Amino acid sequence: MTDAVRDMSVRPDGTPFTRSPGSSDAHGSSDAHGSSDAHGSSGSSDSPDSPDPFADLRLTEWTSCGGCAAKWGAALLVDLVREMPAGSDPSLLVGLAPFDDAAIYRLTPDVALVSTTDFFPPLVDHPRDFGAIAAANACSDVFAMGGRVVVAVNVAAFPEHFPRAAIAAIFAVASATVAEAGGTVAGGHTIRNPEPIFGLAVQGVVHPDRVFRKEGARVGDALVLSKPLGTGVTLAGGTPEQKAAATAGMRRLNRAASEALQSVAAGVHAVTDVTGYGLFGHGWEMAERAGARFELDQLRLPMYDGALDALHRGVRTGGDPRNREHVERHVLVDAGVSPDLAAIGFDPQTSGGLLAAVDAALVDELAAAGFVRIGTVAAGDPAIVVH
Repeated sequence: MTDAVRDMSVRPDGTPFTRSPGSSDAHGSSDAHGSSDAHGSSGSSDSPDSPDPFADLRLTEWTSCGGCAAKWGAALLVDLVREMPAGSDPSLLVGLAPFDDAAIYRLTPDVALVSTTDFFPPLVDHPRDFGAIAAANACSDVFAMGGRVVVAVNVAAFPEHFPRAAIAAIFAVASATVAEAGGTVAGGHTIRNPEPIFGLAVQGVVHPDRVFRKEGARVGDALVLSKPLGTGVTLAGGTPEQKAAATAGMRRLNRAASEALQSVAAGVHAVTDVTGYGLFGHGWEMAERAGARFELDQLRLPMYDGALDALHRGVRTGGDPRNREHVERHVLVDAGVSPDLAAIGFDPQTSGGLLAAVDAALVDELAAAGFVRIGTVAAGDPAIVVH
């Protein structure tokens, strides 16, 4: 690490950051950013009975937009990527033309490097939740490509007066999460910044002939998803208990889901992870490349508890209009489908699940690994259709 961060334990407005002795875990607030009680003790030396040293800290007070909702809108980003020169190295198996969840570079006939990076401002209040979610989200791209995580480096930026103990907790739990993913945090880089930002550059390995990609879905495939939807609206409008459940889901790695797909790889035709562009945005990338329709069953879409209620109350996140701008023209919603329910597909997800197009015969086997069938790949002009 470079540019060590100076510890001046004060809040963004300059008031001291202190914790009242014996204070309870109050970070499950109902503010617009949301939080949870799911922070656990990974990477912490605190005993289970000791007071939470971060009970009064609200990471979301330090930022204006958090998680994958902080991503640039897809419409602008796609245009920028198209203007970048495509790689000419024959060993670059997956790069920008077309782009995917990670780059793939062949090292030997049997080993390819999987390279990706992901970082964002806090979307939850507790440092341990933030560090774990950021690490799980960064590792997800490797799992979406069918690889295994081997090494990662931190990408961090904090205000100079950000609490040093909070930074240490973020780093510690991220390291523990990467270890759970199968890798090691081997370094990183930290700079000064008005708002906190954290993530990792993650490197993995995969056999060059066993790479999962966004392209390749076939007519007749089942569409399966490994995590519920609704992280954005649940954190924005759920109860503390609902936010806690969503936070626990975001902390969960996609490693087991990826390994389940790898175990039946011959029947897996396309994979991506559902993050900032939502189910419709990432699903459209797969449908467009397949030249097919992704037909989704509204009754099968899994959601975090509280997500649908929040949508019915009109809760939307800042990423919703950006996602609509990019993909809404490709989304067809049946007249009998509630617009509120359909809005779940535009909700930006953070550390979301793996979306895969697989042989229909594999649905029951993959259900044991947590996958839920949400639809079917059908013949027709590329589109996302919600029935």
